[in-house]
Amino acid sequence: MDEKQSSLAALLSPGKLVNIGPAVISTGGAVSNTGIALYRLGSKVKLMGKIGADPFGEAILTLLRQQDPSLVEGMIVSPEANSSYSIVISPPNMDRMFLHSTGANDTYAASDLKQEQLQGAKLFHFGYPPLMKNMFENEGAELVSLLKKVKASGLTVSLDMAKPDPESAAGRGNWREILTQALPYVDVFLPSFEEIVYMLDRERYDLMEKTATDGDLLSYADGVLLAQLSAELIQMGVAIVVIKLGEHGLYVRTTSDEKRFARIGLSSPQQNQFDDWLNCEYISTCYEVDVVGTTGAGDCTIAGFLFGLTRGLTLKESLQSAVGVGAFNVEQADATSGIPEWTAVRDRMNKGWKKRATSLKLVNWHLHEDLIWIGPYHKSPKESVRSE
Repeated sequence: MDEKQSSLAALLSPGKLVNIGPAVISTGGAVSNTGIALYRLGSKVKLMGKIGADPFGEAILTLLRQQDPSLVEGMIVSPEANSSYSIVISPPNMDRMFLHSTGANDTYAASDLKQEQLQGAKLFHFGYPPLMKNMFENEGAELVSLLKKVKASGLTVSLDMAKPDPESAAGRGNWREILTQALPYVDVFLPSFEEIVYMLDRERYDLMEKTATDGDLLSYADGVLLAQLSAELIQMGVAIVVIKLGEHGLYVRTTSDEKRFARIGLSSPQQNQFDDWLNCEYISTCYEVDVVGTTGAGDCTIAGFLFGLTRGLTLKESLQSAVGVGAFNVEQADATSGIPEWTAVRDRMNKGWKKRATSLKLVNWHLHEDLIWIGPYHKSPKESVRSE
């Protein structure tokens, strides 16, 4: 047991009374964090989730209505289920601990999504299937059914992930097979580095976990491994792969197949913009900020990227938007209160907002003049670069 584990065990020992501050009640997860961040940036958003007819469910609706009453119009209230909730224990100078109940999320099915809910939408973002029993059982058959339904409506589909408890049913699932079946119906796939290594190469993940200093698996993220992971995901059918790298920033790689890109759906860039998106490989580091909290940072970074895609920005601009919105997020303790309107994000980026240097091993990568790293699999990696 290391020093941090020993301190946590002492803190949570049976019979001990620990004096703590006031409880903070907030919504969380892909629906709330990414959805509200998109709303605050200026997108028209409808949140679609499933909760129970219980006090937690009512609290969720109340908090969402405080943003905008229209946001809850797509929420499902199930009398038979309890609402999903998490208890986050966050002692000073220690990693957070999560106690989680999946609740109504386990019962969410493709039949819960009504065709009329998709009318007028351009993009459908779905999050955290590893925390939804129906979505990972039977090798993801229900997830595939859901994604097929959305793609048949012509929408762009984006998918976020979560790393399951390795000892749970989700953690023991065949995620390579689930992704093989599901990703042909996904246009933008946005896992974290840890999640995708876990799902595609469990043996490598276990070795990394055993040998990582202070449990930092991101120390193993380098240009070669990111290229291997993204190439496999593109081969499975994804058009745009976005891998979250935590404090190291964001990696993006796109397909070279113009026909696949044309099938992205209603949020697809115009054909005359394809050159800005096809066959690209980029990394952006994070903007420099004073970090107050990291709750929801990945979800808000996703919101920034999807905002750029739906607003017709180039891939580089969407990548900058992603890390910009993520930086605004971490300047506040909660998930979304720090997210401003898009113009504020854009203006801050345009006024010389500094970025952090990278500590990733990036062999044969080049730093572009706009502070985006260009990978060796990019169509023209030596254009307008400077040495670093």
